[in-house]
Amino acid sequence: MKPYFLSGPPTLVELLEEHASRNPSQHLFTFLEDTEGEESSVTYGELDQRARMIAASLQAIAAPGERVLLLYPPGLEYIAGFFGCLYAGLVAVPAYPPDPLRLERTLPRLRAVLQDAQASVVLTTSFIQSVGESLFEQAPDLGALRWVATDGLSESAADTWLRPHVEPETLAFLQYTSGSTGMPKGVMLTHGNLMHNLGLISHAFRLRPDSSSVLWLPPYHDMGLIGGILSTLYAGMRTTLMSPLSFLKNPFRWLEALSRSRATVSGGPNFAFDLCVRKVTEEQRQLLDLSHWELAFSGAEPIRPETLDRFTHAFASRGFRREAFYPCYGLAEATLMVSGGEVSAPPILYAASAAALERHQVEDARPGQPDARLLAGCGRTLREQEILIVDPASLARCPAGRVGEIWVSGPSVARGYWRKPEETQRIFQARPSDGGERAYLRTGDLGFLKDGELFVTGRQKDIVIIRGRNHYPQDLEQTAERSHPALRPGCAAAFSLEVEGEERLVLVQEIDVRRAGDLRKQLEAGEAAAAAIRQRLAEVHEVQLHALALIEPGSIPKTSSGKIQRRAAREMFRAGELRLVLQWCETARREEQAPPAPEPAPSLRDTVEPAELGTVDGLQAWLVACVAERFQVPVASVDPSRPVTRYGLDSLAAVELAHTFEKKLGVSLSMERLLQGPSLTELARQLFALRTAAAGQSGPQLQRLPRNGPLPLSFAQQRLWFLERMEPGSARYNLPAAVRMEGPLDVAALERAFLHL
Repeated sequence: MKPYFLSGPPTLVELLEEHASRNPSQHLFTFLEDTEGEESSVTYGELDQRARMIAASLQAIAAPGERVLLLYPPGLEYIAGFFGCLYAGLVAVPAYPPDPLRLERTLPRLRAVLQDAQASVVLTTSFIQSVGESLFEQAPDLGALRWVATDGLSESAADTWLRPHVEPETLAFLQYTSGSTGMPKGVMLTHGNLMHNLGLISHAFRLRPDSSSVLWLPPYHDMGLIGGILSTLYAGMRTTLMSPLSFLKNPFRWLEALSRSRATVSGGPNFAFDLCVRKVTEEQRQLLDLSHWELAFSGAEPIRPETLDRFTHAFASRGFRREAFYPCYGLAEATLMVSGGEVSAPPILYAASAAALERHQVEDARPGQPDARLLAGCGRTLREQEILIVDPASLARCPAGRVGEIWVSGPSVARGYWRKPEETQRIFQARPSDGGERAYLRTGDLGFLKDGELFVTGRQKDIVIIRGRNHYPQDLEQTAERSHPALRPGCAAAFSLEVEGEERLVLVQEIDVRRAGDLRKQLEAGEAAAAAIRQRLAEVHEVQLHALALIEPGSIPKTSSGKIQRRAAREMFRAGELRLVLQWCETARREEQAPPAPEPAPSLRDTVEPAELGTVDGLQAWLVACVAERFQVPVASVDPSRPVTRYGLDSLAAVELAHTFEKKLGVSLSMERLLQGPSLTELARQLFALRTAAAGQSGPQLQRLPRNGPLPLSFAQQRLWFLERMEPGSARYNLPAAVRMEGPLDVAALERAFLHL
């Protein structure tokens, strides 16, 4: 049997050319703009022509094999830029543009990727190029690159395109994994890797030319780019794309687009389905028809059986079938997909003994028992691939009934890490202790095979995954220890625990309060440190802390060489064996602060009279009620003079609050502003000024960006890059989060907003 990547066109270049020659006028992608009702589309022929135009411009300034940084907002211009690189024989490097409002955080990662990839060219838009020029003083390495704004190129350039020499082993792009900003890893994906994995996906998902999908996943990483954009091209189907922001702010829009287009395929991380259950109202559900949804893939983070139940229960009346759920497993180092189930078959669930799993053993348990841990299977290994379960210490193959590290082999496994030969040898060229000629990829994930079904139990790595975003624990620990002088540096452990079906962040941190004096002052110092930690984690990493244990000096578990033992700290926290000075828990705080009689939930956002919002004091009171409702705390406990981030504001909460403010007040406040940590008093003054200025205008001053070329980058998309928080989370499916401004850009309002930032 031929390998998948040899059963058709051997490269992505030939794949697009073939489709463009056969069906040039067939619609390929439609992008739903952030403004309701606006969209733009591209056909196979138009994308091919656009790719030739960009490639010809690149060939005039770069040699084959050079790396090209792609700095685009989500949209059709990004897709054209990506294929333009391939058509020029260059190596694409998708990246998140730096956020001008959070350069301290977003610029270092971009520069680290740039330095590692040794890119020579930047492909972007005219808008981003003009904004990027203001960064050159802070980042001269960006200014030294050759910048090409693809939305300003002449169509006639396509006539000078020269076909590059591209074959299956040619490097197509570098997929940079998320993680510490100082140590990015570029996964080297060849055309052969991509064509093989696309064949696996197409076969596993049963994609057909008459299939269609709706996707909101970020296009910068593998699930959105490979699983969404490239899979569409491979199958010869059509896909409706939308910004991750649109989904995060209004999950109903994803389901509504699915219903309206009668799409057959879509999906995302586990949290996305939970978000739909929580945010889509019963009234909105009645507008949906999901009976045509054949495959709802779920990956990127642990798949929760309870999430499958909740989503099915919420949308079964609208035609959604539980059998449509398709749990799968993959990672960037394996291009994307590693295993998957049977289409139209319900997910396979297995009840395992939690105590046995902690000993890396697999034992049956009865569902519903306290010790039972219900796991969702991630399907079977796909054609021409092999999965091994290996003891990560001895490298011996694990017998049946044992948990070990998941190893993968096959044509989809990437070539390695760019410019990291030692790590490539260790991760991509592993062999079990009993020998054998075949090399394997070490995934770092733990799991077991039962009757051929893969069950993922956890991660050997210490990466903390919150809402589909990867956080390196050392980054979280460093931020925490710097938040208060009483905290001891190098003496913290960050990890996650499952709470009510969701991964939540826990931090164990040594604190030296002995210098504070008496017990009362010690407790005050501990409480101040706890508040500072919660605030800084929210501001820097946009994560909400679930629990914090401040412990005595010298009591954090470490190795003999001084390394933090995070797993040991986690087990001591769960067993109550830490030498505590102070412990804080989000759940306990809410219970302690609750009044004896249930207090009616604040409803000011719905019942407040317009006149009450006409003063700064009235706005402040309403903001206090909104924050209290969002974080489920009594109104009396919200101090309007303290930073709003002290309540553990993360990106999702910031989006929801900003959306509430915009709907009620009629003015836009960026999510970035909330994450900068203003007090509610400051926000009330800013919102009052914005409303006053808006009310005094005789008419909106509107200005639209000129649209050039067959693939215009809409003003909504340009604006999206500038306001949207485009921070990578998981190596595969991280969600950007921000607040959109409805309709055409109001320049005067934007200027006023900057004055108040």
